[in-house]
Amino acid sequence: MYKIEEPIYFYFFAIIPIIIVIYLLVFWWKKRAQKKFASPELLEKLAPNSSNFKSILKLIFLLIGISFLILALINPKMGTKLKTVKREGVDVVFALDVSKSMLAEDIAPNRLEKSKQVISKIINKLGSDRVGIIIYAGNAYPLLPITTDHAAGNMFLQNANPDMVTSQGTAINEALNLARTYYNNDEQTNRFLIIISDGEDHQEDTKQIAQNITNEGIKVYTIGVGTETGGPIPLKINGSLIGYKKDRKGETVITQRKSTILKDIADIGNGNYVDGNKTEVAVDAIANVIANAQKSEFETKQFSDYQDQFQWPLGIALLFLILDVLLFDRKTKWLKKIDLFNEETKN
Repeated sequence: MYKIEEPIYFYFFAIIPIIIVIYLLVFWWKKRAQKKFASPELLEKLAPNSSNFKSILKLIFLLIGISFLILALINPKMGTKLKTVKREGVDVVFALDVSKSMLAEDIAPNRLEKSKQVISKIINKLGSDRVGIIIYAGNAYPLLPITTDHAAGNMFLQNANPDMVTSQGTAINEALNLARTYYNNDEQTNRFLIIISDGEDHQEDTKQIAQNITNEGIKVYTIGVGTETGGPIPLKINGSLIGYKKDRKGETVITQRKSTILKDIADIGNGNYVDGNKTEVAVDAIANVIANAQKSEFETKQFSDYQDQFQWPLGIALLFLILDVLLFDRKTKWLKKIDLFNEETKN
């Protein structure tokens, strides 16, 4: 297992394409200046040992050296031991609606991205609690099993989108049934299910399934996103808007937040309904509930004794930077024989 100590240095990789562009511009300028100065035949006589290959090789060595130097700054760490630790917390499962209606932009940037923001901020406020994530539309799928790795939760969350489910709709029932399998019944922890959706559900037995999950000791909270007035569902290709979803009559579909079903589920589930349009209000409401819940002790396995690994990329970086300095632009004897770039003038 590994972790990154300084991920901010990943931005330094932007230097690589900048160096390549500068090299190409300088190479073009040199060739242009050489053509003005003398003919190719004369240049060959004046500088017979000039080598384009060696120049490109020096650039490659430089780029490799800089890349590994950046990796050294990032400082990846490797976990060397897997140990069992005791922690106190609760189990929190998020059920995220990823149906097409969640792409409506009646709240910025859209309902789905707003939902991700809310979940991510709640996760960041959790202590040693375990988290799991379910995504659902016409079907429900496990996105992240119950884990104490909050960073993994945020990472998997960012990839959630409507294309990850095979059928569309808003099957809250599917999410409720899947959530029942997420918790470890052997460990008597407090269990919470947080449903975040626009509430467009058309199934009749949702309340009964919510009652069943409540009878098993799971507290259900719901978060509603979207507006009552609603908005159209955008259709995009490669991020470009091509139109809006239409019904069979050719009229633009307007999707609205249906808070009633979400409030009913929360009432049955011994929880509360929260307005997710106000991010901080929703985050604080759920985070406070979890923080004040009775914590249970449970065991979990995690890697420990993380050791710095920066010395390996640093060593490789120094090797290639030294090679770049020691390598000259002139042709060498073996390179003259190979003549990869047809640089020898034929007599």
